[in-house]
Amino acid sequence: MSDLLFDPIRINNLTLDNRIYLPAMHLGMALEFEVTDQIVDFYARRAQGKPGMICVGYATVDELSGNTQNIGAHDDRFIPGLTRLATAIRENGSLSAVQLNHAGRYNFSFFLDGKQPVAPSAVPSRMTRETPKAMETDEIKATIASFAAAAARVKEAGFDAVEILSGTGYLISEFLSPLTNQRTDEYGGSLENRMRFGLEVAGAVRDAVGPDFPLIVRMNGNDFMPGGNDRQDLIEYAKALSGGPADALCINVGWHEARVPQIVAQVPRGAFGYLARDIRAAVDVPVIASHRINDPETARDMLKQGYCDMVAMGRSLIADPDLPVKSKEGREKEIVHCIACAQGCFDNLFKLKHVECLCNPLAGHEHKGAALKADVPKKILVAGGGCGGMTAALTARRRGHDVTLYERSGRLGGQLHLAAAPPGREEFAQFAADLENQLSAEKIPVVLNREVDQELLEDRKPDVVILATGARPLEPPIPGMDMPHVAGAWEVLENKVSTGRKVAVVGGGAVGVETALFLAEKGTMPAETLKFLLVNKAETPEALFDMATRGSKKICLIEMTDKIGKDIGKSTKWGMMQDMGRFGVESMTAGKVVRITEAGLEIEQDGNIVDMAADTVVVAAGSAPYNPLESMVKEMGIDYRVVGDADRIAMAFDAVHAGYQAGLEI
Repeated sequence: MSDLLFDPIRINNLTLDNRIYLPAMHLGMALEFEVTDQIVDFYARRAQGKPGMICVGYATVDELSGNTQNIGAHDDRFIPGLTRLATAIRENGSLSAVQLNHAGRYNFSFFLDGKQPVAPSAVPSRMTRETPKAMETDEIKATIASFAAAAARVKEAGFDAVEILSGTGYLISEFLSPLTNQRTDEYGGSLENRMRFGLEVAGAVRDAVGPDFPLIVRMNGNDFMPGGNDRQDLIEYAKALSGGPADALCINVGWHEARVPQIVAQVPRGAFGYLARDIRAAVDVPVIASHRINDPETARDMLKQGYCDMVAMGRSLIADPDLPVKSKEGREKEIVHCIACAQGCFDNLFKLKHVECLCNPLAGHEHKGAALKADVPKKILVAGGGCGGMTAALTARRRGHDVTLYERSGRLGGQLHLAAAPPGREEFAQFAADLENQLSAEKIPVVLNREVDQELLEDRKPDVVILATGARPLEPPIPGMDMPHVAGAWEVLENKVSTGRKVAVVGGGAVGVETALFLAEKGTMPAETLKFLLVNKAETPEALFDMATRGSKKICLIEMTDKIGKDIGKSTKWGMMQDMGRFGVESMTAGKVVRITEAGLEIEQDGNIVDMAADTVVVAAGSAPYNPLESMVKEMGIDYRVVGDADRIAMAFDAVHAGYQAGLEI
């Protein structure tokens, strides 16, 4: 039986070898709009994995449409760079497209040398906190012409297709939505009028590239904006596009301002496929589903169920560029999955840094060249099987070293399993499994339940030791810490202890928030039961929502500083804070626990002592490096490296990258 994921598909007159589409992603790698070696090498590496098509971008259409870190398509001077990029993708085995976009009110005047961003109407942007300039009719016509001219450059540069971004809250979305389009002329008012700008852009692009050049439109299936376009509005827009200029539709979800999570781990795999399904039922062109499709089985299932004709796998191919070829060759167990942590991709963009990846330390650094084989192979002992230790072992082994990994516990993964415990964070356990599978594929010996000591070092005689022994939880000097109703957050997340109905969580950092949400989920109605009650109309939707979000425990999170979750990445923090509210987790900031009592806690806040009743006190006061071997190794005269939390407390992203660097340096 053929694999539907690798069946060819046609878009216009172009035949794609398979159904995997790498969608455009902002990488932050362009320099003054120019294509850089970093961009070329990033996409060349993805092309080696053989997805059916790679879409790069987005690319700008005029000087107000983006910033200097975007790929430029708004001037002929960018054509040579675009040509170099198209050639690199083609020569490495994939077809290519460029996505064109105008940010509209989502642009910042900071990026425009103080110029005011433009939009259909002067409606302030909650994201930028700026008010755009309402476009005049002649400016609208000029922008349409700019899209067409940019598309012509894309074709001239040698790309195989062009895509228009018509979603996500950018300019075309802004014309489509009644929230941002308050015009009274032919571009505003009715849905027909609000669609006009997007349809005229697509029509102008079609005229510019000719009838045989594939034109894809990436559009929303739902804006997830109260008072904005709903699914039915967007189905009508899809029908208008497919009945005219568009050869395929790539279905996106939400605006950047939307309060529905779209990219993080709490979004189930393939969750938004239903939006593509509804549009596919209404149009007669290929439809591409998007968002959180991070494994071939999910992709196949969506294709088999008729949700879509292709699947967009973006961050999945950042995490593992070889995902398509591994899948085709029956090596799916070797795939390193995107875990939707957002630590290296979206969080980096907020810092104006280029895209990297927690799961793939090479991502964004392809231009620096592949790791070279070591001149002299060495015997390396890795102490610790967390993500830092496993990455160090893999990197060293791939460079030709003889590597053995020792883990004192009975399983690999370390704190990844703690990170995976809260609801919606299960993908961290997937990463632990992926790294373990990589160790097996590289035939790296792993010894579990064995702590590294002097006897082992003397017996093994390693040339280099990599110390990746992790961290230990901190125990703050609070009177009453030894009471029987006090537990550590790690113990709770590992289900090693029971907790009472009223729980106080001391410490409002990432671990404290995760622990509070983990406990708040206890006693909520499981998904299967909720579906049964919903289908049989046994309870109202309001009652079901309450059952899904109200558990059996009352949780209060106490933080001594003025903010909860300071160490949580921006991409995930807002969703976690939203969940704390939904699940009824109370919080107290600027509260210092001065004593734990039999009845609960004494907390100092604003100079006053507050008594808080609690059946269980959970301490999430942070962690400290656990590095008991360094002095021993140093005394024995063995070369060594310290990676991950054993060196300094940081995020999983930092541990993986430190492990990779250690493996490179030996």
